[in-house]
Amino acid sequence: MAKQEDKFKKVISHAKEYGYIFQSSEIYDGLSAVYDYAQNGVELKKNIREYWWKSMVQMNENIVGIDTAIFMHPTTWKASGHVDAFSDPLIDNKDSNKRYRADVLIEDYCAKIEKKIDKEVAKAAKRFGDSFNKDEFITTNGRVLGYQEKINTILSRLGKSLEKEDLADVKLLIEELEIGCPLSGSKNWTDVKQFNLMFGTKLGADAASAMDLYLRPETAQGIFVNFANVQKTGRMKLPFGIAQTGKAFRNEIVARQFIFRMREFEQMEMQFFVKPGTDSKWFNTWKENRLKWHHSLGLGIDNYRFHDHEKLAHYANAATDIEFKFPFGFKELEGIHSRTDFDLKAHEEHSGKKLRFFDHESNSSYVPYVIETSIGLDRMFLAVFSNSLIEEELEDGKSRIVLKLPAILAPNKVAILPLLKKDGLPEIAHEIVNDLKYDFNVTYDEKDAVGRRYRRQDANGTPFCITVDHQTKEDNTVTIRYRDTMKQERIAIADISGIINDEISFKKWINK
Repeated sequence: MAKQEDKFKKVISHAKEYGYIFQSSEIYDGLSAVYDYAQNGVELKKNIREYWWKSMVQMNENIVGIDTAIFMHPTTWKASGHVDAFSDPLIDNKDSNKRYRADVLIEDYCAKIEKKIDKEVAKAAKRFGDSFNKDEFITTNGRVLGYQEKINTILSRLGKSLEKEDLADVKLLIEELEIGCPLSGSKNWTDVKQFNLMFGTKLGADAASAMDLYLRPETAQGIFVNFANVQKTGRMKLPFGIAQTGKAFRNEIVARQFIFRMREFEQMEMQFFVKPGTDSKWFNTWKENRLKWHHSLGLGIDNYRFHDHEKLAHYANAATDIEFKFPFGFKELEGIHSRTDFDLKAHEEHSGKKLRFFDHESNSSYVPYVIETSIGLDRMFLAVFSNSLIEEELEDGKSRIVLKLPAILAPNKVAILPLLKKDGLPEIAHEIVNDLKYDFNVTYDEKDAVGRRYRRQDANGTPFCITVDHQTKEDNTVTIRYRDTMKQERIAIADISGIINDEISFKKWINK
């Protein structure tokens, strides 16, 4: 537990030190759970968004993208159910005066049991060595099975209680598990109540005539209200999808864990419209497709798992999360939901406009079903960043801090380093920068010994370093150094662009 917390603190510290994420309004002591993406962070975030967009829109003939407004007519949120049902179970501790999400307290309790399972697995792996079979162990070991059964029992009860809105039982479960306030340890809890998560605002010149609006809590509704517009103007046939990235806002009860849970965040969503009756097939297809996308980035297959929902949202008939192993444990990274025809029917009813598809094959009109994939861009950023930050022990007994970002996502692809600040080497280095900057983000660094500069670029996540030395003046060759292996080789200046292009090829990465 302490080791995980220490790793997470290092992630947060590194993100600030190397220009990835700053606390918003820091000079005014900051604003809780609001962050700014710094000079390197904004590039990494952009590259993640682009990797998603290319794979979702550019690679699929039947998926198109849109960008809808943050402000929407308030009836939108009545139709979607957010006005009446978009809430989380809130509980206060009477002694510490701290407020928590009741379901998260219970989930964190289960996460502690999961850590016990991890310890049992680690001990067994050490005991049995190369002959250890993890899958067999976790399905046969009595202690592990007992822990897992306890987790399943707790989460199943929680899911059923939330589904029935039996908040009294949620509190009873907290009491039975003897869950205390994470800050004070006190078990003196209030009753559980629902807390609506939408931010309210107003549209208008004066208070008397202003219209009450909400900051959108999700981007999906902008897609649904534009279904007919996109379908007709794009002459789309089922099945087809509409993708969107953009900001959403939620007044979280407890926003925590750095950028994992924020009040202002960005989503990458795709709503896939299908013929009723084919939704189960497409749900499974998109589960497989999305996990494959995650695996293509090489963050480790064991760091992902599916978690099927015990409690389904009011619009869904199936739902699963792709969870990622963050420094604080497995948590939701992406949701795949079978939303049925709830959204389009609800907007038909409230707007009086038809949101249907005319099927020429069956000569009939119907409301399509929807499969949703929704991933938090900020959470994806945290998954990539935290997984990539490594402290390596080197052969000479020294160590290095290296940010092994997937090369295709790295903010700067290459650093150009003149060996010395004289003898014409900086001039040659700048010529290389000026040639490469049309195709890549390039950084130039001439301060300190070249070894220290290598370490600085390692920590910053730059995949390649090009060193210009005196031999360069003789034969137009440079030394290229690879971040992940520290391997160095001599190449021609003319070959730099081709080598980098090959290493960051979208086609190469997405087809891994």
